[in-house]
Amino acid sequence: MSRVAVLGSGSWGTAFAAVLADAGNDVTMWARRAEVAQEIRDTRVNAAYLPDLRLPERIRVTDDAHEAMDGADIVAIAVPAQSLRDNLADWRPGIPGDAAVVSLMKGIELGTTMRMSEVICEAGGVDSDRVVVVSGPNLALEIAAKQPAAALVASTSARMRARVAEACASRYFRPYLGKDVVGTELAGATKNVVALAVGMASGMGMGENTMASLLTRGLAETARLGTALTADPATFLGLAGVGDLVATCTSPKSRNRTFGFELGSGKSLEEVVAHTRQTAEGVKSCRSILELARSVDVDVPIVENVAAVVHEGRKPSEVVESLMSRSRKDEKA
Repeated sequence: MSRVAVLGSGSWGTAFAAVLADAGNDVTMWARRAEVAQEIRDTRVNAAYLPDLRLPERIRVTDDAHEAMDGADIVAIAVPAQSLRDNLADWRPGIPGDAAVVSLMKGIELGTTMRMSEVICEAGGVDSDRVVVVSGPNLALEIAAKQPAAALVASTSARMRARVAEACASRYFRPYLGKDVVGTELAGATKNVVALAVGMASGMGMGENTMASLLTRGLAETARLGTALTADPATFLGLAGVGDLVATCTSPKSRNRTFGFELGSGKSLEEVVAHTRQTAEGVKSCRSILELARSVDVDVPIVENVAAVVHEGRKPSEVVESLMSRSRKDEKA
């Protein structure tokens, strides 16, 4: 049994806290707003994100991050990717020196093109061998319903990845061990952008051939970028790669796919943002992923065209034409 702090009370943070508690750990979950923490304590339900999940009694809830981390063996972070650095400025003094620090986030930081593990190390003062990344086909609503799922637990430290895997192994959640942090994080970030593209195509009324083509070519883009950044190509064929890609691109529960669908249906970015309560990480990360790809001279046309829709005001119909009319290179299909 471990003492675990979960910093973040969104859908995935809440669902993962339940996984940890069901696996027999003592869990303290941090909520940013005091009124949210109090509501969850009173009702045992996070009504804003997972109203059908009653949280186990062994989960404590607080709005004090330092209290949550006090004495923790594992600190799991589940906040929006672009807010991580600012949060770590406040949290850094309270992160226990021997704790495993788990990234549940999937994004690339704007401005620095750093992966979340790199931000944790730099802004949180955490040694890289203490950082663990958990990623896979883990839609929060299904995890909350205790439907069977699996995830990759990746770290350069065998001891740390084993600690985290043991803590989250339950009757419905199966962790697998890996050491490719780079590939795991790049796959998790890039699949959100591909899901936006798939959602746009679906919103425009396109069918299964289009979806399959986008998934396949999106996986190829991800693998090219990952390989250029020293990732293990095998990672992209596993849970953190194709597994997460398929779940995120095909499920109506996926925030990124849903966001893309609304764009493809004709709504403006502003209209979609106004009606979306949860973070679609691909919307912000597409620019930083594009910058990262350009820095290592990797071609990522799907990412590039999604960024054009989201940040340059191009219409989804225009980027379809752009993708289909690209010059044909000697690439594997």
